[in-house]
Amino acid sequence: MTQHELDILASDQERYAAEERLRSAVESGRLPLEQLSLRLDEVHASRTRGDLETACRGLPSPGPRDALVVDRAPTSGRFVAGVFGGFHRKGQWVVPPRMTFWSMWGGGKVDLTEARFSSHDTVIRAVALWGGTKIFVPADIEVDVRGFGLFGVFDKRAARRTGKPGVPRVVIKGLALFGAVVTRTKEAG
Repeated sequence: MTQHELDILASDQERYAAEERLRSAVESGRLPLEQLSLRLDEVHASRTRGDLETACRGLPSPGPRDALVVDRAPTSGRFVAGVFGGFHRKGQWVVPPRMTFWSMWGGGKVDLTEARFSSHDTVIRAVALWGGTKIFVPADIEVDVRGFGLFGVFDKRAARRTGKPGVPRVVIKGLALFGAVVTRTKEAG
């Protein structure tokens, strides 16, 4: 940032982003927990963008996948259905802690690769009755697939553990009856 940009007064949204940056740094082990309160006080007292940069000193600028779990309200409802039709969720959205996808004589695609999560633990129920649902999950989260296929397929290819502390965990469970629920890992971006 140029000196002129550093002298611009900070907005509430920029303060919120700095708070998220500090919390993310604690979660990733870059910033000791005992420094968080002191740094948050600096953020709240900041008047300019330069003051915010000082409060976040020594931390990398946020990347495209930083702060996967956010303190924001979900931007999608808890129930999504495709009956004799379809549904599609993709892009930047906030996933609720519990969500149900229902495909009946229809289908749906759900892409979580650019999504953020409102909880560390998310449970997705996928039900496919003579229909199908495809769920794309990013490679940097934990995924547990527990569904059951009866004359259908409940694919478990995306199931994995990352072994990294603090990453979101998504449990996909449900039923595929004469249909399919397919899970795939997809790189973000």
